[in-house]
Amino acid sequence: MFNLRNSILSAAMLIGAASSAFAQTEPNVQEIVNKASAAAYYQGKDGKAKVSMTIADAQGRERSREFTIIRTDLGDADNGEQRFYVFFNRPADVNRTAFMVWKHVEGDDDRWLYLPALDLVKRIAASDERASFVGSHFFYEDVSGRGPDEDVHVLLEETDNYFVVESTPKNTNAVEFEKYKNWIHKETFIPVKTEYMNDAGDVYRTYTAEKVETVEGHPTVMQSRMEDHQIGGATTMMYSAVDYDLDLPDDIFTERYLRNPPRKYLR
Repeated sequence: MFNLRNSILSAAMLIGAASSAFAQTEPNVQEIVNKASAAAYYQGKDGKAKVSMTIADAQGRERSREFTIIRTDLGDADNGEQRFYVFFNRPADVNRTAFMVWKHVEGDDDRWLYLPALDLVKRIAASDERASFVGSHFFYEDVSGRGPDEDVHVLLEETDNYFVVESTPKNTNAVEFEKYKNWIHKETFIPVKTEYMNDAGDVYRTYTAEKVETVEGHPTVMQSRMEDHQIGGATTMMYSAVDYDLDLPDDIFTERYLRNPPRKYLR
C-alpha cells in the first residue's frame, strides 16, 4: 500500500543526502585562496631565484634591473611567517641596493630598504607597501604577497581550468583598490591572472603569469608581467636559476646583512 508519510520521509532523506554530497564537493573559497597563496609564495621550505626585470613606460622606453631574491619560511605551516631578501646587481645606480621583508601572519609586515649611495637603511612604512617597487609597475606588496586573510573572498565562477575569485579588502583605508579578481589554475593553484579594480569598477592594474614551469616538483612562475592601465606601461620579470630547499640560515635575514650582503647565498 502506498504510504504518503514514508514517501515524504524517504524523499527528504534523499534530498538531505544529495545536499550533503554537494556540500562535500563544493569548493571552499577560503581554502582555494589559501592554496593559491601557498603555491605562489611558499613552494619548498626556502628558495632562491635570479630575476631580470624590464620596465617599459607609456612611450615604450625601457629600463632594466637585475637582482637575486632569497626566501625562507619560519615553521612548517603554509601562509605562515616568512623572510625575503632582495639584492640588486645591475644597473650600476642600484648595485648593492638591498630590500628585506619580514612577513607576518598578523599585523603589518616589516620592510627595509638599503640605499648604498647614502649608506642608509630605510624602514618602509606599512602605508607604502602598495607603492612602486624600485620604480617598476610592481608594488612592494606584490613581491612578498598579500595575506589571504586580509580580504573577503567570493567564488564567482568555476570553469574547467580555473577558479575565478573576487576579493574585497577588509581594511579599505590601507589599499588603493576597491576589489580584485583572481584566475586560479585548478591543478597547480597558481594565480595566473589578477585584475585590480577601482571604486568605479574599472580595471586599472593587471598581473599575468606568462610562463609557468615545474621546478624540482614545484609549479613555478618563470615570467610575470604587471601592467598599469592608468599611467601606462608595464613591467616584466623573468626568473632563472630557481632553486628550492637550500637550508638557508635564518640569521641572514636580519638588518646587519643589508649593508653586508650574504654573498655566499646570493651566487
